[in-house]
Amino acid sequence: MRVESSAPTANLLKDIFFPFLVESGPERADIVVSESMAPMVDPSFGETEYDYTEHALLLHDTEVQIGYDDGRFHVSGSRELLVSVLPLVDRVLVTKGAAMVHAATIEYRGWGINLPAWGGTGKTSTIAKLLRRDGYAFMGDDWAFLTREGQLLSFAKPMFIKPHHKPIYPHLFAGARKPLIPVRLSRPLGKLSTRVHPMVTRYPRFARATRKFSPEHMMVRPETAFPHAMFSNGGPLALNIFVERFGGNTVRLEEKSLDWMVSRLVGNFHAETSKHSQELVTAMGACGVVPIERYFGDKADVLRTGLGKTPNYLLQVPQAYSPDKASDAIVEQLETIINKLGIGAQPGLSLVPNQTSSESMQTAGTAS
Repeated sequence: MRVESSAPTANLLKDIFFPFLVESGPERADIVVSESMAPMVDPSFGETEYDYTEHALLLHDTEVQIGYDDGRFHVSGSRELLVSVLPLVDRVLVTKGAAMVHAATIEYRGWGINLPAWGGTGKTSTIAKLLRRDGYAFMGDDWAFLTREGQLLSFAKPMFIKPHHKPIYPHLFAGARKPLIPVRLSRPLGKLSTRVHPMVTRYPRFARATRKFSPEHMMVRPETAFPHAMFSNGGPLALNIFVERFGGNTVRLEEKSLDWMVSRLVGNFHAETSKHSQELVTAMGACGVVPIERYFGDKADVLRTGLGKTPNYLLQVPQAYSPDKASDAIVEQLETIINKLGIGAQPGLSLVPNQTSSESMQTAGTAS
């Protein structure tokens, strides 16, 4: 990916993809992000929603243009473009044999553990508790990559710490910091933020200020959240546990099939992206830029191969549980399964040794 410094979204993309920053990018980037749009000659029209040609697409609602030629994307517009870039990053990676998943990911004694889940399930709290135990190393709390060869790769993007995380991360709430809302108001404000997000991102400077001063959350880097933890770039996948909240009153654990997990990973990642990201995928499919059956089908093929014979489980945690209690239940069930399967009894073939956060930041990633 190459991001022009003049692009209004450059600072946000630098924040989000900081683990992959390099001094100079490749001459031939798979994704180029800029502000200026290219002229479209004799475009076709998808009602009032899209203008498109064989190699370009303009979405009128967001005024974002996607160019596509010889396997490369060019994204341009005057708004924040992270939500436009994200599905394209996923698509490019799929063509190279990897796929993005929405999950908390952690290494255990050289083996990758994948915990896909819906937002608000307790991923961030679970990661914090696991890192206090012996043998665990941080990979990511939100996004990760799974290769066709079965390697789970980390994405140590910034973490969003909310008021209910205070018991888990007390050091982040100590000293001078911006004020956060009471826990009881966190969910209502989160819903409001989701609704106004498309409007706010039209104004990149305002959006950046909103994130900085928002009382809903703090954005911190993982090495700040886990100053004493080990960090990992990845390892061979050993276990998948899809975690969800449900209306029952007891924890439930059920083994699932490969096809079930592939479907959940594809659907969960897509559903957890923003409305604009979803609309972009639809538009590319409708206009033939990336046929929609290929967008999802190719990703499913990569995940199916990458998952191989890895055990798959569904873990349901009562919605009535607090984040703290829910994460306790997730940790308990995870460690039960790890012991049952003997994961970690033999060292995994990690891509890199466990590292301290400072070392990890110096070596992680190769392109941005």
